[in-house]
Amino acid sequence: MKTLEETAINTLRFLSADGVQKANSGHPGLPMGTAAIAYTIWTRHLKFDPTKPKWWDRDRFILSGGHGSMLLYSLLHLTGFDVTIEDLKSFRQWGSKTPGHPEYGLTPGVETTTGPLGQGFSNGVGMAIAEAMLAEQYNRPGFNLIDHHVFGIVTDGDLMEGISSEAASLAGHLQLGKMIYYYDDNRITIDGSTDLSFTEDRGKRFEAYGWQVLRVEDGNDVEEIDAATKVALQDPRPSLIICRTHIGYGLPNRQDTSKAHGEPPGEEELRAAKERMGWPLEPDFYIPQEVAEHFQAVSRTGQERSAQWKDLFQEYQIKFPDDATALKKRMDGEDSERWEKSLPVFQADAKGMATRVASGEVINALAQVLPGLVGGSADLTPSNNTWIKSSNAFQKDNHSGRYLHFGVREHGMGGIINGIAYHGGFIPFGATFLVFTDYMRGAIRLSALSHLQTIWLMTHDSIGLGEDGPTHQPVEHLAALRAIPNLSVIRPADANETREAWMAAIRRTDGPTLIALTRQALPVIDRSQYATANGLHKGAYVLKDFGQDRPQIILIASGSEVSLILAAAEKLAEEGINVRTVSMPSWDLFFKQSAEYRESVFPKAIRKRIAVEMAVGMGWEKWVGDEGEIISIEKFGASAPYKVIMENYGFTVEHVVDVARTILFNKR
Repeated sequence: MKTLEETAINTLRFLSADGVQKANSGHPGLPMGTAAIAYTIWTRHLKFDPTKPKWWDRDRFILSGGHGSMLLYSLLHLTGFDVTIEDLKSFRQWGSKTPGHPEYGLTPGVETTTGPLGQGFSNGVGMAIAEAMLAEQYNRPGFNLIDHHVFGIVTDGDLMEGISSEAASLAGHLQLGKMIYYYDDNRITIDGSTDLSFTEDRGKRFEAYGWQVLRVEDGNDVEEIDAATKVALQDPRPSLIICRTHIGYGLPNRQDTSKAHGEPPGEEELRAAKERMGWPLEPDFYIPQEVAEHFQAVSRTGQERSAQWKDLFQEYQIKFPDDATALKKRMDGEDSERWEKSLPVFQADAKGMATRVASGEVINALAQVLPGLVGGSADLTPSNNTWIKSSNAFQKDNHSGRYLHFGVREHGMGGIINGIAYHGGFIPFGATFLVFTDYMRGAIRLSALSHLQTIWLMTHDSIGLGEDGPTHQPVEHLAALRAIPNLSVIRPADANETREAWMAAIRRTDGPTLIALTRQALPVIDRSQYATANGLHKGAYVLKDFGQDRPQIILIASGSEVSLILAAAEKLAEEGINVRTVSMPSWDLFFKQSAEYRESVFPKAIRKRIAVEMAVGMGWEKWVGDEGEIISIEKFGASAPYKVIMENYGFTVEHVVDVARTILFNKR
């Protein structure tokens, strides 16, 4: 006779398998193999309240192997989250709450979007950092308002991905002891046995990172898993609990084979598994009454803990009213009322400054009034100009720091920044060179998919970085980033547009913003002679119409090239040519404007247009049309002083003027 716990674990297995089979799509192997691990976490350790899925002090659970999503959906249903049995039956179907891989913001109780392996692993590191920061800032003697853990199930694939190595190394360095990951050591990948490609001692690797490593010989033994968890909870280091499991546990012909990973088990195999494990063949999605009541009791315990925390917070509000108000604002995502007024205004200056320098000044102004602004750089702090002068660095012995040294770990940084955003209470930023977005594109993409308020600061945004040469000069990157849905890409033209770009990023709460910044100094545009920089918020705006009549041609540019088209427009105007100049820092913001506004900037009647950008021209054809030209770069850069490169690549006043004459008069 099976115990209640065994029956509950099998309920998780077969709810998951039934969901995959009904959808005729999905991954039964992980849910069936790790059901006992998940059960132990959720019933014995995880602190949650299904009626308050955004409770600030809940533990975070990450299913980093997101392909096993039916396991998570089954847990959410059984523990009382807003995931119904019909939702389970709608797995992977159009419009359902139960997509193929977990999606943050779609399904209550899902803490992070996972599926691309390693992302969830790194997100957990960010969540642990966020917890430590908030605890340091707001906990008081007798009032541990912020005191929660990150529990996660990670897989062979997770540990193979480079992003996990990056994140694990930093987590060990920072001694993030409130991270407990359970490694689903089933030794099977899609290709077959892990012996094909993954034979190092994973435990020793994590010990070298500074993690506590524990081993569970039987991944179906609840007591063994529980005992290891209790040890992990007492250690100041992050913990990896290596659990020997069996993929597709219970499937008579597919257990411990790659066939169990990503295919429906098939009706016959699933029926045989149910018979083998003494499970009713009918109905599908069967939940024994005693199991339902068992999980309901777990949920009630969670609700009681949440209620106790609420009482504690009410006491906290009485004793520490200012801190309580500040914390509530942080966690509810409310901005300080003063932040916009704190931003610097830059005076017109022909010599100007690099937009990365202007960004640094904005960061430090914001940091004074936005305590939730945190971030760092992938070992490029002086180059990115990201240091928060009023703070210090977050380290294992200093959780008060707001600045993060990520080391040379761009992808890890991306996943960790996302994790901080998932956690809540922060507006995080991460910085590197624009060319290195290639290393972290997966994390940037998921920030957009998850609608996270993350800020990506990418300096050295063109061939203008000069002597470092083509390995460090981004050419195709702006086009590639602009292609990501829900990522707002802004390339400011001067210091004041940089201020406005930051303003747009802080205001935007439904997705990430990437700001591309220069290494080289740019003139600070005289706004008494040209339109104000707040036009940036519309994506494109008219800087000035040169001449006395309707424009004959429109010059368009982003970033550093805006000062170039202004100089070219002045020269063309001297020749009696009427010219409109447009700064276009953000395509996506411009797309959001009304048709009337877009027409006011780019009248259909003005068909002669030139777009100037030191990058591939892909996409600019939309704005220049059939009678326009694009001055772009369709090859890699070169190593030389930046002014020399620009001259040789045609980014000169003379060349812009020459192209304008050509398309206006068909002659040089």
